[in-house]
Amino acid sequence: MNTTLTMQIEQLNRELSSQLPHEIVAAFAQSIEDLKSNKMEENSIQIGKKIPEFSLPNTQGEIINSVEFSKNKKIILAFYRGSWCPYCNLELKFLQENLSRIKEKNAVLIAISPQSPDHSLVLAEKNNLEFEILTDTDNAFAEKLGIVFQLQDFVLPYYQGLGIDLSDYNKNSDNKLPVPAVFVIDENRVVTYKFLDVNYMSRVNVEELIEAL
Repeated sequence: MNTTLTMQIEQLNRELSSQLPHEIVAAFAQSIEDLKSNKMEENSIQIGKKIPEFSLPNTQGEIINSVEFSKNKKIILAFYRGSWCPYCNLELKFLQENLSRIKEKNAVLIAISPQSPDHSLVLAEKNNLEFEILTDTDNAFAEKLGIVFQLQDFVLPYYQGLGIDLSDYNKNSDNKLPVPAVFVIDENRVVTYKFLDVNYMSRVNVEELIEAL
């Protein structure tokens, strides 16, 4: 199944490489290389550690609490950058396609990003997403997990040139984003599975994820 997502990403890579000017592609590649020096994989929350409780608004403005969700269920926490990110959209749609398999494992899927509930609502409706999408204002929760980075100054003009206004999406001006990451936590909020890659083109292996439930 995950080959489908991998193939979709490869196709997206080919399309973007042919459509975007070389300097933009080069800047994005340099941004990823810089992030690799942060050793975020090592410095972020590890398997076996307990995540803090969270209470975050969903697309309807309702506050969703981790305690309510974790009763006798495992939770998949999928952190994504925003609905402006085509790779995030592919991943979320693929998770939606596998939602029944996730539910069969008695697990709950929650997606989290710093973008406002209004933007997340548009994302959910556009892609027919049937799981909770929560807003992590100013990346406060993601910061606790050690998965937040500062988007470099040299790459910001290219984002803006592509019409990606992070201050509009995230309702702040700090230009911070979460690294795409997926965690499985048990009913005690202990991390039992983790995927994290600073290269936003690399995404979770869904078969491996479901096997971990």
